[in-house]
Amino acid sequence: MAATEASNAADEAYDVIVLGAGPTGENVADRAHAAGLSAAIVESELVGGECSYWACMPSKALLRPVTVRSEARRAPGFKDAADSPLDAPAVLGHRDAVVSYWKDDGQVRWLDSAGIDLVRGQGRLAGPRRVVVDGGRVLTARHAVAVCTGSRAVLPPIPGLAEARPWTSRDATSAKTVPGRLVVVGGGVVGVEMATAWRALGASVTLLVRGDGLLPRMEPFAGHLVAESLAEAGAFLRTGVEVREVRREAPGGPVTVLLDSGDEIVADELLIATGRAPRTEDIGLDSVGLQPGSWLDVDDSCRVKGVTGGWLYGVGDVNHRALLTHQGKYQARIAGAAISARARGVPILESDPWGAHAATADTRAVPQVVFSNPEAAAVGLSAAEAERAGYRIRVVDQDLAAVSGAYLYADGYRGRARIIVDLDREVLLGATFVGHGVAELLHSATVAVAGEVPVERLWHAVPSYPTISEVWLRLLEAYRG
Repeated sequence: MAATEASNAADEAYDVIVLGAGPTGENVADRAHAAGLSAAIVESELVGGECSYWACMPSKALLRPVTVRSEARRAPGFKDAADSPLDAPAVLGHRDAVVSYWKDDGQVRWLDSAGIDLVRGQGRLAGPRRVVVDGGRVLTARHAVAVCTGSRAVLPPIPGLAEARPWTSRDATSAKTVPGRLVVVGGGVVGVEMATAWRALGASVTLLVRGDGLLPRMEPFAGHLVAESLAEAGAFLRTGVEVREVRREAPGGPVTVLLDSGDEIVADELLIATGRAPRTEDIGLDSVGLQPGSWLDVDDSCRVKGVTGGWLYGVGDVNHRALLTHQGKYQARIAGAAISARARGVPILESDPWGAHAATADTRAVPQVVFSNPEAAAVGLSAAEAERAGYRIRVVDQDLAAVSGAYLYADGYRGRARIIVDLDREVLLGATFVGHGVAELLHSATVAVAGEVPVERLWHAVPSYPTISEVWLRLLEAYRG
Protein backbone atom coordinates (compact mmCIF):
# COMPACT_ATOMS: atom_id res chain seq x y z
CA MET A 1 0.00 0.00 0.00
CA ALA A 2 1.12 3.57 -0.61
CA ALA A 3 0.98 6.43 1.84
CA THR A 4 -2.43 7.43 0.55
CA GLU A 5 -5.89 7.20 1.96
CA ALA A 6 -6.81 3.78 3.23
CA SER A 7 -9.17 1.13 2.08
CA ASN A 8 -12.27 0.42 4.15
CA ALA A 9 -11.30 -3.10 5.11
CA ALA A 10 -11.88 -3.83 8.80
CA ASP A 11 -9.24 -5.08 11.21
CA GLU A 12 -6.26 -4.30 9.02
CA ALA A 13 -3.12 -5.63 10.66
CA TYR A 14 0.29 -4.01 10.84
CA ASP A 15 3.33 -4.82 12.89
CA VAL A 16 3.46 -1.24 14.23
CA ILE A 17 0.83 1.50 14.38
CA VAL A 18 1.89 5.07 15.14
CA LEU A 19 -0.48 7.77 16.33
CA GLY A 20 0.82 11.13 15.13
CA ALA A 21 2.78 11.97 11.99
CA GLY A 22 5.08 14.64 13.37
CA PRO A 23 8.87 14.18 13.26
CA THR A 24 8.74 11.79 16.21
CA GLY A 25 6.05 9.56 14.73
CA GLU A 26 7.67 9.61 11.29
CA ASN A 27 10.95 8.41 12.78
CA VAL A 28 9.36 5.62 14.82
CA ALA A 29 7.56 4.34 11.73
CA ASP A 30 10.66 4.70 9.56
CA ARG A 31 12.89 2.82 12.00
CA ALA A 32 10.37 0.03 12.35
CA HIS A 33 9.91 -0.27 8.59
CA ALA A 34 13.67 -0.21 7.98
CA ALA A 35 13.93 -3.19 10.34
CA GLY A 36 11.49 -5.14 8.20
CA LEU A 37 8.24 -4.39 10.05
CA SER A 38 5.09 -3.11 8.41
CA ALA A 39 3.98 0.28 9.70
CA ALA A 40 0.97 2.57 9.50
CA ILE A 41 0.84 6.12 10.76
CA VAL A 42 -2.41 7.84 11.75
CA GLU A 43 -2.70 11.63 11.52
CA SER A 44 -5.67 13.95 12.02
CA GLU A 45 -3.92 17.14 10.84
CA LEU A 46 -0.88 17.72 8.63
CA VAL A 47 1.85 15.14 8.08
CA GLY A 48 4.96 16.75 9.53
CA GLY A 49 3.29 17.88 12.73
CA GLU A 50 3.75 20.89 14.98
CA CYS A 51 7.43 21.40 14.21
CA SER A 52 7.00 21.67 10.44
CA TYR A 53 4.03 24.04 10.37
CA TRP A 54 3.57 25.87 13.69
CA ALA A 55 6.76 25.64 15.75
CA CYS A 56 10.42 25.06 14.81
CA MET A 57 10.34 25.86 11.12
CA PRO A 58 8.05 28.92 10.93
CA SER A 59 9.49 30.48 14.08
CA LYS A 60 13.05 30.19 12.81
CA ALA A 61 11.99 31.57 9.44
CA LEU A 62 10.64 34.62 11.27
CA LEU A 63 13.73 34.97 13.46
CA ARG A 64 16.53 34.50 10.93
CA PRO A 65 16.13 37.96 9.29
CA VAL A 66 16.26 39.50 12.77
CA THR A 67 19.65 38.01 13.61
CA VAL A 68 21.08 38.69 10.14
CA ARG A 69 20.16 42.36 10.37
CA SER A 70 21.54 42.61 13.89
CA GLU A 71 24.86 41.11 12.81
CA ALA A 72 25.02 43.32 9.72
CA ARG A 73 24.56 46.42 11.85
CA ARG A 74 27.74 45.50 13.72
CA ALA A 75 29.80 44.72 10.63
CA PRO A 76 31.93 47.53 9.15
CA GLY A 77 30.48 48.81 5.89
CA PHE A 78 26.96 47.49 6.46
CA LYS A 79 25.52 49.63 9.23
CA ASP A 80 23.69 52.17 7.07
CA ALA A 81 22.33 49.49 4.75
CA ALA A 82 21.07 47.42 7.68
CA ASP A 83 19.29 50.24 9.50
CA SER A 84 16.19 50.16 7.32
CA PRO A 85 13.12 48.32 8.69
CA LEU A 86 12.59 44.69 7.83
CA ASP A 87 10.29 44.06 4.88
CA ALA A 88 7.51 42.38 6.88
CA PRO A 89 5.52 41.05 3.88
CA ALA A 90 8.71 39.50 2.47
CA VAL A 91 9.56 37.87 5.81
CA LEU A 92 6.04 36.51 6.22
CA GLY A 93 6.04 35.31 2.62
CA HIS A 94 9.29 33.43 3.18
CA ARG A 95 7.80 31.90 6.34
CA ASP A 96 4.84 30.70 4.28
CA ALA A 97 7.16 29.07 1.76
CA VAL A 98 9.18 27.38 4.51
CA VAL A 99 6.02 25.70 5.83
CA SER A 100 4.93 24.75 2.30
CA TYR A 101 1.89 27.03 2.65
CA TRP A 102 0.53 24.62 5.26
CA LYS A 103 0.23 21.78 2.76
CA ASP A 104 1.78 18.39 3.47
CA ASP A 105 2.13 16.97 -0.06
CA GLY A 106 5.91 16.71 0.25
CA GLN A 107 5.74 14.93 3.58
CA VAL A 108 3.17 12.49 2.23
CA ARG A 109 5.46 11.72 -0.71
CA TRP A 110 8.24 10.95 1.76
CA LEU A 111 6.01 8.49 3.64
CA ASP A 112 5.14 6.87 0.36
CA SER A 113 8.81 6.53 -0.61
CA ALA A 114 9.60 5.07 2.81
CA GLY A 115 6.89 2.40 2.46
CA ILE A 116 4.80 3.67 5.38
CA ASP A 117 1.02 3.69 5.09
CA LEU A 118 -0.82 6.88 5.99
CA VAL A 119 -4.28 6.78 7.55
CA ARG A 120 -6.03 10.15 7.73
CA GLY A 121 -8.24 10.79 10.73
CA GLN A 122 -8.41 10.79 14.52
CA GLY A 123 -7.00 7.57 15.91
CA ARG A 124 -8.14 6.24 19.27
CA LEU A 125 -7.03 3.21 21.23
CA ALA A 126 -9.78 0.63 21.61
CA GLY A 127 -8.18 -1.93 23.85
CA PRO A 128 -4.86 -3.77 23.54
CA ARG A 129 -3.10 -3.30 20.16
CA ARG A 130 -6.27 -1.95 18.59
CA VAL A 131 -6.81 1.51 17.02
CA VAL A 132 -10.09 2.86 15.65
CA VAL A 133 -9.89 5.76 13.20
CA ASP A 134 -12.78 8.25 13.18
CA GLY A 135 -15.01 5.65 14.78
CA GLY A 136 -14.93 3.35 11.76
CA ARG A 137 -11.73 1.92 10.37
CA VAL A 138 -10.07 -0.62 12.67
CA LEU A 139 -6.32 -1.24 12.77
CA THR A 140 -4.59 -3.88 14.84
CA ALA A 141 -0.91 -4.03 15.77
CA ARG A 142 0.98 -7.30 15.95
CA HIS A 143 3.77 -5.84 18.05
CA ALA A 144 3.38 -2.21 19.11
CA VAL A 145 1.34 0.97 19.11
CA ALA A 146 3.37 4.17 19.55
CA VAL A 147 1.66 7.33 20.80
CA CYS A 148 3.46 10.30 19.24
CA THR A 149 0.70 12.91 19.39
CA GLY A 150 2.85 15.67 20.90
CA SER A 151 1.71 18.53 23.08
CA ARG A 152 -0.45 21.64 22.83
CA ALA A 153 -0.43 25.10 24.32
CA VAL A 154 -2.28 25.56 27.62
CA LEU A 155 -4.41 28.57 28.51
CA PRO A 156 -4.25 29.34 32.25
CA PRO A 157 -7.56 29.83 34.11
CA ILE A 158 -7.65 33.63 33.89
CA PRO A 159 -11.10 35.25 33.86
CA GLY A 160 -12.08 36.31 30.36
CA LEU A 161 -9.02 34.79 28.70
CA ALA A 162 -10.69 32.04 26.67
CA GLU A 163 -13.43 34.41 25.51
CA ALA A 164 -10.78 36.92 24.34
CA ARG A 165 -9.41 34.32 21.91
CA PRO A 166 -5.72 34.99 22.57
CA TRP A 167 -2.89 33.84 20.39
CA THR A 168 -1.16 30.60 21.27
CA SER A 169 2.17 29.59 19.78
CA ARG A 170 0.39 28.39 16.63
CA ASP A 171 -1.20 31.79 16.03
CA ALA A 172 2.06 33.61 16.74
CA THR A 173 4.00 31.66 14.12
CA SER A 174 1.28 31.69 11.45
CA ALA A 175 -0.15 35.24 11.69
CA LYS A 176 -0.63 36.91 8.31
CA THR A 177 -0.08 40.51 9.44
CA VAL A 178 1.99 42.34 12.02
CA PRO A 179 -0.09 43.48 15.02
CA GLY A 180 0.35 47.09 16.03
CA ARG A 181 0.52 46.22 19.74
CA LEU A 182 1.34 42.77 21.10
CA VAL A 183 1.34 41.63 24.72
CA VAL A 184 3.27 38.42 25.39
CA VAL A 185 2.65 36.52 28.62
CA GLY A 186 5.48 34.15 29.53
CA GLY A 187 9.26 34.46 29.65
CA GLY A 188 10.21 31.03 28.35
CA VAL A 189 11.41 30.03 24.90
CA VAL A 190 8.18 30.74 23.00
CA GLY A 191 7.62 34.07 24.71
CA VAL A 192 11.18 35.27 24.13
CA GLU A 193 11.41 34.12 20.52
CA MET A 194 8.07 35.56 19.49
CA ALA A 195 8.71 38.84 21.31
CA THR A 196 12.00 39.06 19.42
CA ALA A 197 10.47 38.31 16.02
CA TRP A 198 7.37 40.49 16.19
CA ARG A 199 9.21 43.45 17.70
CA ALA A 200 11.69 43.33 14.81
CA LEU A 201 8.80 43.16 12.33
CA GLY A 202 7.36 46.38 13.72
CA ALA A 203 4.99 45.47 16.55
CA SER A 204 5.07 47.34 19.85
CA VAL A 205 5.78 44.48 22.26
CA THR A 206 5.18 44.22 26.00
CA LEU A 207 6.49 41.06 27.68
CA LEU A 208 4.88 40.09 31.00
CA VAL A 209 6.70 37.61 33.24
CA ARG A 210 5.53 36.23 36.55
CA GLY A 211 9.06 35.44 37.74
CA ASP A 212 12.07 37.69 38.09
CA GLY A 213 13.62 37.12 34.67
CA LEU A 214 13.59 35.44 31.28
CA LEU A 215 14.53 31.85 30.37
CA PRO A 216 14.25 30.50 33.93
CA ARG A 217 15.50 27.04 32.99
CA MET A 218 18.87 28.40 31.87
CA GLU A 219 21.68 30.08 33.77
CA PRO A 220 20.49 33.50 35.04
CA PHE A 221 22.95 35.40 32.85
CA ALA A 222 21.25 34.00 29.72
CA GLY A 223 17.93 35.64 30.55
CA HIS A 224 19.70 38.83 31.62
CA LEU A 225 21.58 39.28 28.34
CA VAL A 226 18.51 38.47 26.25
CA ALA A 227 16.40 40.91 28.30
CA GLU A 228 18.98 43.65 27.72
CA SER A 229 18.84 43.06 23.98
CA LEU A 230 15.04 43.07 23.89
CA ALA A 231 14.99 46.36 25.78
CA GLU A 232 17.48 47.87 23.35
CA ALA A 233 15.22 46.74 20.51
CA GLY A 234 12.34 48.68 22.06
CA ALA A 235 10.39 45.91 23.78
CA PHE A 236 8.95 46.55 27.24
CA LEU A 237 9.63 43.91 29.91
CA ARG A 238 7.73 43.70 33.19
CA THR A 239 8.74 41.04 35.69
CA GLY A 240 7.04 39.90 38.88
CA VAL A 241 3.56 40.51 37.49
CA GLU A 242 0.50 38.34 36.98
CA VAL A 243 -2.50 38.72 34.69
CA ARG A 244 -5.74 38.88 36.71
CA GLU A 245 -8.29 39.39 33.95
CA VAL A 246 -8.58 39.79 30.19
CA ARG A 247 -11.30 41.62 28.29
CA ARG A 248 -12.08 41.82 24.59
CA GLU A 249 -15.36 43.50 23.76
CA ALA A 250 -15.61 42.46 20.12
CA PRO A 251 -13.96 39.82 17.92
CA GLY A 252 -10.89 41.35 16.28
CA GLY A 253 -11.07 44.39 18.54
CA PRO A 254 -8.49 45.51 21.08
CA VAL A 255 -7.79 43.36 24.11
CA THR A 256 -7.35 44.75 27.63
CA VAL A 257 -5.01 42.97 30.04
CA LEU A 258 -5.49 43.70 33.76
CA LEU A 259 -2.52 43.05 36.03
CA ASP A 260 -2.39 42.23 39.72
CA SER A 261 -0.78 45.64 40.24
CA GLY A 262 -4.00 47.28 39.04
CA ASP A 263 -2.43 48.43 35.77
CA GLU A 264 -4.18 47.88 32.45
CA ILE A 265 -2.49 47.29 29.11
CA VAL A 266 -4.40 47.58 25.83
CA ALA A 267 -3.12 45.67 22.81
CA ASP A 268 -4.26 44.39 19.44
CA GLU A 269 -3.19 40.81 20.18
CA LEU A 270 -2.32 38.81 23.28
CA LEU A 271 0.03 35.82 23.11
CA ILE A 272 -0.14 33.28 25.95
CA ALA A 273 3.09 31.29 26.20
CA THR A 274 2.92 29.77 29.67
CA GLY A 275 3.06 26.01 29.22
CA ARG A 276 2.18 22.83 27.34
CA ALA A 277 -0.08 19.84 27.92
CA PRO A 278 0.00 16.38 26.30
CA ARG A 279 -2.34 15.73 23.39
CA THR A 280 -3.66 12.56 24.96
CA GLU A 281 -7.12 13.65 26.04
CA ASP A 282 -8.96 12.04 23.11
CA ILE A 283 -6.92 9.01 22.07
CA GLY A 284 -8.65 6.29 24.09
CA LEU A 285 -6.21 5.94 26.96
CA ASP A 286 -9.05 4.88 29.25
CA SER A 287 -9.52 1.73 27.14
CA VAL A 288 -6.13 0.47 28.33
CA GLY A 289 -6.37 1.64 31.93
CA LEU A 290 -4.66 5.02 31.61
CA GLN A 291 -5.92 8.50 32.42
CA PRO A 292 -7.05 10.56 29.40
CA GLY A 293 -5.11 13.81 29.08
CA SER A 294 -2.17 12.56 31.15
CA TRP A 295 1.53 12.49 30.38
CA LEU A 296 2.69 8.94 29.66
CA ASP A 297 5.13 7.43 32.15
CA VAL A 298 7.69 5.41 30.17
CA ASP A 299 10.86 3.42 30.71
CA ASP A 300 14.11 4.20 28.90
CA SER A 301 12.96 2.35 25.78
CA CYS A 302 9.86 4.61 25.75
CA ARG A 303 7.55 1.72 26.60
CA VAL A 304 4.60 2.89 28.69
CA LYS A 305 4.65 1.56 32.22
CA GLY A 306 1.69 -0.30 33.68
CA VAL A 307 0.22 -1.58 30.40
CA THR A 308 -0.12 -5.36 30.32
CA GLY A 309 1.83 -6.98 27.52
CA GLY A 310 4.29 -4.12 27.02
CA TRP A 311 2.95 -3.21 23.57
CA LEU A 312 2.29 0.53 24.11
CA TYR A 313 4.97 3.17 23.63
CA GLY A 314 4.88 6.90 24.36
CA VAL A 315 7.47 8.83 22.37
CA GLY A 316 8.30 12.53 22.22
CA ASP A 317 6.45 15.28 24.06
CA VAL A 318 3.79 12.92 25.42
CA ASN A 319 6.22 11.36 27.90
CA HIS A 320 7.30 14.76 29.27
CA ARG A 321 11.00 13.84 29.40
CA ALA A 322 12.18 16.58 27.03
CA LEU A 323 9.71 18.64 24.99
CA LEU A 324 12.01 19.31 22.03
CA THR A 325 11.80 18.08 18.44
CA HIS A 326 15.36 16.78 18.32
CA GLN A 327 14.82 14.88 21.57
CA GLY A 328 11.59 13.38 20.23
CA LYS A 329 13.45 12.17 17.14
CA TYR A 330 16.18 10.75 19.36
CA GLN A 331 13.61 8.88 21.42
CA ALA A 332 12.01 7.67 18.19
CA ARG A 333 15.27 6.08 17.11
CA ILE A 334 15.54 4.36 20.49
CA ALA A 335 11.90 3.22 20.49
CA GLY A 336 12.05 2.01 16.88
CA ALA A 337 15.13 -0.08 17.67
CA ALA A 338 13.50 -1.48 20.82
CA ILE A 339 10.25 -2.35 19.04
CA SER A 340 12.04 -4.16 16.22
CA ALA A 341 14.37 -6.02 18.64
CA ARG A 342 11.44 -7.20 20.74
CA ALA A 343 9.53 -8.21 17.62
CA ARG A 344 12.44 -10.47 16.69
CA GLY A 345 12.67 -11.85 20.21
CA VAL A 346 16.07 -10.24 20.81
CA PRO A 347 16.69 -9.67 24.53
CA ILE A 348 17.07 -6.01 25.52
CA LEU A 349 19.40 -5.15 28.35
CA GLU A 350 17.21 -2.68 30.19
CA SER A 351 20.00 -1.94 32.64
CA ASP A 352 22.49 -0.91 29.93
CA PRO A 353 22.53 2.92 30.14
CA TRP A 354 24.47 3.38 26.91
CA GLY A 355 22.74 0.76 24.77
CA ALA A 356 20.88 1.32 21.50
CA HIS A 357 17.58 0.57 23.23
CA ALA A 358 17.83 2.99 26.18
CA ALA A 359 17.20 6.74 25.95
CA THR A 360 19.48 8.62 28.33
CA ALA A 361 20.33 11.84 26.47
CA ASP A 362 16.80 13.12 27.11
CA THR A 363 17.63 13.35 30.81
CA ARG A 364 21.42 13.67 31.06
CA ALA A 365 22.49 15.84 28.15
CA VAL A 366 19.56 17.73 26.68
CA PRO A 367 20.69 20.49 24.29
CA GLN A 368 18.48 23.47 23.53
CA VAL A 369 18.91 26.67 21.55
CA VAL A 370 16.77 29.76 22.05
CA PHE A 371 16.90 31.64 18.76
CA SER A 372 16.65 35.03 20.38
CA ASN A 373 18.90 37.97 19.60
CA PRO A 374 21.49 37.09 20.89
CA GLU A 375 21.11 33.32 20.84
CA ALA A 376 21.13 31.37 24.10
CA ALA A 377 22.27 27.75 24.01
CA ALA A 378 22.65 25.23 26.83
CA VAL A 379 23.15 21.52 27.46
CA GLY A 380 23.12 19.43 30.62
CA LEU A 381 22.81 20.88 34.11
CA SER A 382 22.95 24.49 35.21
CA ALA A 383 25.02 25.35 38.27
CA ALA A 384 21.92 25.47 40.47
CA GLU A 385 20.65 22.12 39.15
CA ALA A 386 24.02 20.47 39.70
CA GLU A 387 24.19 21.73 43.28
CA ARG A 388 20.65 20.55 43.99
CA ALA A 389 21.61 17.13 42.64
CA GLY A 390 24.46 16.94 45.16
CA TYR A 391 27.44 17.26 42.82
CA ARG A 392 30.67 18.88 43.96
CA ILE A 393 31.21 21.37 41.17
CA ARG A 394 33.30 24.21 39.87
CA VAL A 395 31.77 26.92 37.69
CA VAL A 396 34.01 28.43 35.01
CA ASP A 397 32.91 31.57 33.16
CA GLN A 398 34.37 33.33 30.14
CA ASP A 399 33.55 36.60 28.41
CA LEU A 400 32.89 35.63 24.79
CA ALA A 401 33.77 39.12 23.64
CA ALA A 402 37.39 38.46 24.67
CA VAL A 403 37.74 35.61 22.17
CA SER A 404 39.50 36.52 18.93
CA GLY A 405 36.72 35.12 16.76
CA ALA A 406 34.24 37.50 18.36
CA TYR A 407 36.35 40.51 17.35
CA LEU A 408 35.93 39.48 13.73
CA TYR A 409 32.29 38.50 14.11
CA ALA A 410 30.97 41.93 15.01
CA ASP A 411 31.87 45.22 16.63
CA GLY A 412 30.63 45.45 20.20
CA TYR A 413 30.11 41.69 20.52
CA ARG A 414 28.48 40.74 23.82
CA GLY A 415 28.31 37.22 25.15
CA ARG A 416 29.22 34.81 27.88
CA ALA A 417 30.12 31.16 28.25
CA ARG A 418 29.96 28.86 31.26
CA ILE A 419 30.91 25.26 31.94
CA ILE A 420 30.01 23.20 35.02
CA VAL A 421 32.70 20.70 36.00
CA ASP A 422 32.11 17.69 38.24
CA LEU A 423 35.19 17.90 40.49
CA ASP A 424 35.03 14.25 41.54
CA ARG A 425 35.15 12.86 37.99
CA GLU A 426 36.51 15.93 36.17
CA VAL A 427 33.91 15.77 33.41
CA LEU A 428 31.45 18.40 32.24
CA LEU A 429 27.93 18.35 33.67
CA GLY A 430 26.68 21.29 31.63
CA ALA A 431 27.53 24.27 29.44
CA THR A 432 25.78 27.52 28.50
CA PHE A 433 26.60 30.04 25.79
CA VAL A 434 24.96 33.38 25.03
CA GLY A 435 25.93 35.51 22.03
CA HIS A 436 25.67 35.81 18.27
CA GLY A 437 26.43 32.54 16.49
CA VAL A 438 26.60 30.36 19.60
CA ALA A 439 24.01 27.85 18.40
CA GLU A 440 26.72 26.10 16.40
CA LEU A 441 28.93 25.87 19.52
CA LEU A 442 26.40 23.71 21.30
CA HIS A 443 27.04 20.34 19.69
CA SER A 444 30.66 20.27 20.82
CA ALA A 445 29.41 20.85 24.37
CA THR A 446 26.76 18.16 23.92
CA VAL A 447 29.41 15.64 22.84
CA ALA A 448 31.51 16.52 25.89
CA VAL A 449 28.57 16.19 28.31
CA ALA A 450 26.92 13.12 26.78
CA GLY A 451 30.25 11.35 26.27
CA GLU A 452 31.54 12.28 29.73
CA VAL A 453 34.82 13.32 28.11
CA PRO A 454 37.48 13.96 30.77
CA VAL A 455 38.60 17.58 30.98
CA GLU A 456 42.19 16.47 30.36
CA ARG A 457 41.14 14.97 27.02
CA LEU A 458 39.20 18.11 26.07
CA TRP A 459 42.47 20.01 26.50
CA HIS A 460 43.68 18.19 23.37
CA ALA A 461 40.61 19.11 21.29
CA VAL A 462 42.19 22.20 19.73
CA PRO A 463 39.76 24.87 18.45
CA SER A 464 40.47 26.60 15.15
CA TYR A 465 41.75 30.17 15.19
CA PRO A 466 40.18 32.70 14.89
CA THR A 467 36.72 31.33 15.68
CA ILE A 468 34.30 31.77 18.55
CA SER A 469 35.00 28.11 19.36
CA GLU A 470 38.27 29.31 20.85
CA VAL A 471 36.23 30.00 23.97
CA TRP A 472 36.77 26.30 24.77
CA LEU A 473 40.49 26.96 25.13
CA ARG A 474 39.87 29.94 27.39
CA LEU A 475 37.43 27.98 29.56
CA LEU A 476 39.85 25.10 29.99
CA GLU A 477 42.75 27.45 30.71
CA ALA A 478 40.68 29.07 33.44
CA TYR A 479 39.80 25.68 34.90
CA ARG A 480 43.42 24.51 34.91
CA GLY A 481 44.51 27.78 36.51
